[in-house]
Amino acid sequence: MHHANHYYGHTGVLARYCGLAADTPPRVRGYLQHGWNIGDGLAADHEFIPGIPVFLWSERTRRRAWSLGRRQGYVIGSPWAYLLRMEPEPAERRPREGTIWYPFHGWEGQRVHGDHHRLIGTIRATEPGPVTICLYWQEYQSARIRRRYERAGFRVICHGYRGGRYQDLDPGFLHRQLTELRRHRRVASNRLSSAILYGALAGCEPAVYGDPMRLEREDPRFGGQRRVRRQWADLHGERVDPVVARQVAAAELGADRLAPPAELRRLFHWPDPPPAGPPRDPAGPPRDPAGPGRGTAAAARAEGTAR
Repeated sequence: MHHANHYYGHTGVLARYCGLAADTPPRVRGYLQHGWNIGDGLAADHEFIPGIPVFLWSERTRRRAWSLGRRQGYVIGSPWAYLLRMEPEPAERRPREGTIWYPFHGWEGQRVHGDHHRLIGTIRATEPGPVTICLYWQEYQSARIRRRYERAGFRVICHGYRGGRYQDLDPGFLHRQLTELRRHRRVASNRLSSAILYGALAGCEPAVYGDPMRLEREDPRFGGQRRVRRQWADLHGERVDPVVARQVAAAELGADRLAPPAELRRLFHWPDPPPAGPPRDPAGPPRDPAGPGRGTAAAARAEGTAR
């Protein structure tokens, strides 16, 4: 089915949960929500076939989808919530420190316009440090943007390439993101996003502040940023109640709606798992966000090497 189901290694996480190979996940018979949004859970630029099942993260999203005429919606929870179920935080770990900051990003079809210099000043004035800046692969690929944050004294990383059109799939994307989030005390961004909710569910203190920047041809449907700031006001600001944030994240990411492996396999039309064999490394080798022809140095940066 749709290639977006494999974004960010989502199907790899779900395949592992279902007892299947994470590095070669089967295709999902339906559409899988691949990011948090305030609409019906699906990307507005994708064409969808009526009557095909839609697998959504939360009950809130299913209700919005139902109101828009999508009747084949199933709430299964987010791949992130499944990953946390499979990889609980160790009881003995090193103390968290600093902030991981996610500047708002666009995607291949829409660029973001904003003042990174001004955003750097806001971050410096707010975060005592150390600060890790995590850029989307497009911004990370831009030496001008990347070096601007590096010159500010921040550690600059990229979780990797999300994949697309069944190419450059990366089942280890979310694993690397979880590793980074668990080493930081705070997670912040200039817009409420999947990363903020992921961090809150993973135990970080979230914050949303700074210039939200402008997305090319931003879709005003569903209320846009005004609605986000109004409906999720408790998650905005330099200091946010972590208890409230975790409750909101659990609801938005469907942490209380996870299905058993057998049910997921039935919904996705996936096979039963093969007999037990040697364990696989779920993260696998790091992917270089620089795209085709990825080299060792860029791969190291994608893993989170300090700059």
